Amino acid sequence: MVNILWAISTAAAVLLIILILLHSPKGDGIGGIGGASHVFASQKSAEKGLNKLTGIVCAVFIICTFLIGFGIVK
Repeated sequence: MVNILWAISTAAAVLLIILILLHSPKGDGIGGIGGASHVFASQKSAEKGLNKLTGIVCAVFIICTFLIGFGIVK
């Protein structure tokens, strides 16, 4: 069972890296000084779906890490 959790955790970690790299940058940069960063503040539906999928994969990774780390599953 631990081997299955390790495999799920590894797959979730790789998928999490890919999903985070797919996100669009949200940094204000120098445009945040004059308030120009709020002009393009709306999210598209694809971005919302990507946010939801990233949260789900993150939750799976955290749960697997806690189960392995605390030795709940043997």
